[in-house]
Amino acid sequence: MAQTREEEMVVMFPFMAQGHIRPFLALALQIELKMGYKIIIVNTPLNIKKLHSSIPPNSSISLTELPFCSTDHGLPPDSENTDGLPYPLICNLLEASVTLKPYFDQLILDITKKQGHPPLCIIADMFTGWTLDIARELNIFHSVFQTGSAFGMAVYYSLWVHLPHSKTDADEFTLPDFPEVSSIHRSQVTNNMKYADGNDRWSKIIQKLLSYWFESDGMLVSTIEELDQIGLKYFRRKSGGKPVWPILPAFRCQKNGTSGDGVVYTIRPQNNSGVGSEKCIEWLNSHSANSVLFVSFGSQNTISSTQMMQLAIALETSGKNFIWVVRPPIEFEITEKFRSEWLPEGYEDRNKRAEQGAHMLESLSNGVPLLGWPLAGEQFNNSKLLEEETGVAVEVGRGTTCEIKHENVKTAIELVMGDSEKGLQIRKKANEVKEMIKDAVRDDEGFKGSSVKAIEDFINTALSRRE
Repeated sequence: MAQTREEEMVVMFPFMAQGHIRPFLALALQIELKMGYKIIIVNTPLNIKKLHSSIPPNSSISLTELPFCSTDHGLPPDSENTDGLPYPLICNLLEASVTLKPYFDQLILDITKKQGHPPLCIIADMFTGWTLDIARELNIFHSVFQTGSAFGMAVYYSLWVHLPHSKTDADEFTLPDFPEVSSIHRSQVTNNMKYADGNDRWSKIIQKLLSYWFESDGMLVSTIEELDQIGLKYFRRKSGGKPVWPILPAFRCQKNGTSGDGVVYTIRPQNNSGVGSEKCIEWLNSHSANSVLFVSFGSQNTISSTQMMQLAIALETSGKNFIWVVRPPIEFEITEKFRSEWLPEGYEDRNKRAEQGAHMLESLSNGVPLLGWPLAGEQFNNSKLLEEETGVAVEVGRGTTCEIKHENVKTAIELVMGDSEKGLQIRKKANEVKEMIKDAVRDDEGFKGSSVKAIEDFINTALSRRE
């Protein structure tokens, strides 16, 4: 029997990392606003506790905890997230995440018993694809949601599955199943992947988790059709005819329901710095458009002390206004309190510090050009896409061991923010991408953008499983 909208439920399970949880929350809000379905986001207790502060007060999204004890897996006490976790221990967290399977399976069985029918669908993370087993058992539609770009995730998948760099001594190599990509340089490979041979811990857990991607009923990708065709083509080829939906989970979701109340749901950043987001916005509003440089390496990455010193000099001597999320250099614990010795003498007095969250697509959706400095994961692939394929970025560094000279970084800053021919061209391209993204998420009378259509098709495909 068909269920009403109010009876339908979507269960979502992001991996335990801020860069995964936040896009999942954005997608959850979008589905809730568009379809009115019940949404349950599942995670470990401390991540759920943090998530509570990000749920808008007018949202009915539910949060459910699964039992987890970090010390049982060789992790420090209360370590349930990659944030603040030394990089080698992320492997422990990946391995530990699989132990959540019996608790998740029982949750889905309990929901099914209570409702009298199973959830409409399960949306899994790239690292929680094992949720497919219970979905198969109960005939629940299952999809993997890639929180990175299609290109970045496709290269990431191909690299880990085939490990082509381990089969050659050359600095450059190609991907055996991805001929559309020009050669990959060894410096664009993450450290854990660099030494992988298929029998190491990283290879074993990541290859196991990636094996679920194309077993799922479909794939959602955090991108838009118009911007990411090479990566989407790869996934569609590998999926064997299963659907691949490029959707953009808007970080600010406008309600388009029949109530006409015009509610806007905004995800509130979890800001633990001494400077609130309101002060950041107030400061930004006091400066003209396109005059401020934002510097951040993500929620779990940082650079070396030598690189940080060079970056600091480049930022100051560029003469540009900037906001910099300063994290401890890699030689220090990620939880270490700020030390003035990390920066040139007197730097703090000359430059105020502030902190705010960001995402690659948020920058592009505002027509902002990018300076790339990939450090981990698929960032190397995203940087390649943005610079070589899209033309909206300039790469200034690669990894934590590359030599950085402040003169070169300053030149790159002046390039993307100045009035040179190339700088103007990059900003023009960034504005073109902005319009692409704007059109993709448009949902006006008589017009539905590609992202809107993709979300609707995803829901309709999941509903067809009910019939």
